[in-house]
Amino acid sequence: MRFDELNISDELLDALDAMRFEECTPIQEQSIGVILEGHDLIACAQTGTGKTAAYLLPVIDLLAETERPDHAVRCVVMVPTHELAQQIDRQMEGFSYYLPVSSLAIHGGNDGKAFARQQHALRSGADLVIATPGRLLAHMKMGYVDLSRVEFFILDEADRMLDMGFSDDIMRIVAELPRERQTLMFSATMPRKIQQLAKSILTDPVEVKIAVSKPAEKVDQSVFICHEYQKENLLKHLFEQGFSKRVIVFSSSKLKVRQLSQAMRRSKWKTAEMHSDLDQAAREQVIHDFRAGRIDILIATDILARGIDIDDIAMVVNYDVPHEAEDYVHRIGRTARADADGKAVTFVSERDRRRFDQIEHFLDIKVRRETIPAEFGEAPAENASQTRANGGERRGRNKKGPGQKRRASARKEKPQQPATKPEIDAKPSAEVAQPEGPSEPKKRKKRRWYGPKKQ
Repeated sequence: MRFDELNISDELLDALDAMRFEECTPIQEQSIGVILEGHDLIACAQTGTGKTAAYLLPVIDLLAETERPDHAVRCVVMVPTHELAQQIDRQMEGFSYYLPVSSLAIHGGNDGKAFARQQHALRSGADLVIATPGRLLAHMKMGYVDLSRVEFFILDEADRMLDMGFSDDIMRIVAELPRERQTLMFSATMPRKIQQLAKSILTDPVEVKIAVSKPAEKVDQSVFICHEYQKENLLKHLFEQGFSKRVIVFSSSKLKVRQLSQAMRRSKWKTAEMHSDLDQAAREQVIHDFRAGRIDILIATDILARGIDIDDIAMVVNYDVPHEAEDYVHRIGRTARADADGKAVTFVSERDRRRFDQIEHFLDIKVRRETIPAEFGEAPAENASQTRANGGERRGRNKKGPGQKRRASARKEKPQQPATKPEIDAKPSAEVAQPEGPSEPKKRKKRRWYGPKKQ
């Protein structure tokens, strides 16, 4: 479906035309009409499918139909990270270019001047506020944020926000909203906790599900079964084969990201790191340099896996296997966006073998195996984990190991105890003379003085 076939204003169509948006994605096609009709919505679609435009376009159009009351916030968009708030704010500027709709990004990681600007804007009011939960609550506690006239409440990357522990913050914000509002929830996955949240804040919602947790078809997926110590050399090998620009490498921890980034810089690759220990200004600079081509390789934790729109990623490398299949989909979803081709390579060490088997089972595919170059040493056997999983020798309570056998034989050789105790342990008989007179009083222990007891 084309955007000009939707029931949206000419001004919004002009903005879309200037941005060269012509065809709706499936999530946009199925969501925009529902939102324009005033229904609550819960939408599930993987990253990179155009969810932001799916809710911004109809909401902007509806907000433009009426004037904003003085000092009022009319729409709140909740997002998990600073980067996503900034990205949505930039998209909002483009979509609303020909319409009198204002927006404001509220997020942390700024200096005192930025906080003061946010404070002034919230006092004055805004049509649409894009905020992280913690920073919006910080402003609300100061008493000048009025959410009583909010018409639209939107949760973007809802599953990610719950994973980050924002559930209580979201409910505190919901408590300040009017009951008569339109609530929209967008999520890449639909676990039970998301369904429970939807029941508590949505009213008779329409459900839209698009390609839940499936990678884009144009992603060329492959895997190296390797030892942990072989990973760094394999990564350099990939770069030397020509895949050294527009690359994101995902690792499991901040420490490993720092170490790997330093190692790649020592090898003269133009590399930067991205993780939660960087302050907001440093993160923005890294993203800006990567977009501008001053950095070729970005090594990151999963902070970069969702919601960040960076175009033309040529390759994604999973240096470590992610913990969940959905995280794997989010990571490799950074490449092959907007019908482009992309490459995704995963390094699977022996300890991660079973986890990657579960990812393949979840996706119902067998990812192509790559051969490790001979100079890097011998790779672990492909069927090593299968041997342990299917009838291989295991330790268990029903099988006696060497230590258990020794303990068992010791129990057999242990002499039996006599039926009666030796005579010296027996109680004195009645014939034994007992000492006459009163018994000696027991000595009492001296008590130390610790002062009067506290009440």
